Amino acid sequence: MENYTMEGRTYRYYGQDPPLYPFGYGLSYTTFQYRELVLSPPVLPLCANLSVSVVLANTGQRDGEEVAQLYLRWELSSVPVPRWQLVAFRRVAVPAGQETKLSFQVVAEQRAVWAQDWHLEPGTFTLFAGGQQPGQQTRVPSEVLSARFTVTGAARPLRGC
Repeated sequence: MENYTMEGRTYRYYGQDPPLYPFGYGLSYTTFQYRELVLSPPVLPLCANLSVSVVLANTGQRDGEEVAQLYLRWELSSVPVPRWQLVAFRRVAVPAGQETKLSFQVVAEQRAVWAQDWHLEPGTFTLFAGGQQPGQQTRVPSEVLSARFTVTGAARPLRGC
């Protein structure tokens, strides 16, 4: 095999066609709401990690479990990258009418791109948080929150951090 590109070979690179059963797909007997997505810091150095928090509320009448998911999107990259990349997820049990604050860490390695070696690049990124992939069409109401952050510095190999 000489062509190692992933375009057209995995759902992350299919373009606009959604996967038949996306990550986190399933049935729930309650409803959830995401709010207060906070990225810290909103501007970070190239090798720094990003702290993320979001509040998850069970707005339904039954106790339930939700798979909270974080996706990262590069706004501009020097090489082809996925539409978005899953960077964190957690299954959380939330009693009916209650809420919980979730905290995640997105490490610098998760922003690396492959160009004959793993590199970190500066630029603008969008982070999505919710119970599904961004733009996913579902039969039950579910929202995905998004926030942007900026990475500063000069591009460098990942091993240089």
